[in-house]
Amino acid sequence: MTINLISDTVTKPDEGMLQAMMQAEVGDDVFKGDPTMNALEERVAKMFGKEAALFFPSGTMANQTAIKIHTQPGEQLIADKYAHIFNYEGGGVSFNSGVSCRLLDGDRGMITATQVEAAINPPDFYHSPLTTLVCLENTTNKGGGACYDFEEIIKIREVCDRHGLGFHLDGARLWNAMVKTGYSPEQYGKVFDTISVCFSKGLGCPVGSMLVGSKEMMDKALRIRKIFGGGMRQVGYLAAAVHYALDHNRQRLAEDHRRAAEIAEVLKDCDFVKSIAPFETNILIFSVKDHIDEALFMSSLKEADIHISSLGKGSLRIVTHKDYTEEMHRLLLQKLKQVAI
Repeated sequence: MTINLISDTVTKPDEGMLQAMMQAEVGDDVFKGDPTMNALEERVAKMFGKEAALFFPSGTMANQTAIKIHTQPGEQLIADKYAHIFNYEGGGVSFNSGVSCRLLDGDRGMITATQVEAAINPPDFYHSPLTTLVCLENTTNKGGGACYDFEEIIKIREVCDRHGLGFHLDGARLWNAMVKTGYSPEQYGKVFDTISVCFSKGLGCPVGSMLVGSKEMMDKALRIRKIFGGGMRQVGYLAAAVHYALDHNRQRLAEDHRRAAEIAEVLKDCDFVKSIAPFETNILIFSVKDHIDEALFMSSLKEADIHISSLGKGSLRIVTHKDYTEEMHRLLLQKLKQVAI
């Protein structure tokens, strides 16, 4: 039995999702003529209390589009040093928007209002880049699935308001954060100007992210998506998968969180484990002891058909997801206890 915990992006559509996709009514979305996608964009916008939403083939494109519509070349955004938009989007901030990043040393990928305020460049000091945008990530990928304190998000919003800054949320795993903390999409929508949410991670869809915001911003986003090559045709098949996921796969994210916590409990007692990073949701980061050869350890897991990812320097990552079943979970816990290095 293959146990793949490299990422929550490895999931495949289940039978119910496939049936929904095959029954979708479709049209040409480039001409906004796909009824299933139109309904989905309206649905997601309403969920977050926003005027409009726009579907994207990837979360990276959604984030890069948001940055483009919030900024002008030569300006600067503020983000944590772990931010996905800086570390894992191919340098798109500079390539697409001509914008630099002021990176802050937060806690597991999370920054504070005090840090943000201190990092804003004086707008009348023309020698430094003009600060125009703050970007948060929730949950944090590189920070091990950490969830922001919502009260801190509100404080950062107040800083943005005082200084006239845009406020964007990379919500690739926001569904996990909402299940964990209990805050609603509408509450997030009231705080952020734009939010990107991903459907191909915890919700188990094959493709897709959505950007939500004002109608004016989404009109601009439509043009930028075209420039980026993100226009698609009969995309209602993908929209149908998202409709199904929103109906069936949101609350079950708590199962992924439970299983990650149970894996952590077993790892605490394993001789090969040096440390386990704080965790809250479905991402678990741990380190093996210094004397252990990481490549040899990974090889031993692969021999048992267990697949996880390496972050380098002895740090490893496990991500639980929809296709990681209870049977796989029990088997993994048993095998971890038997690993000998």
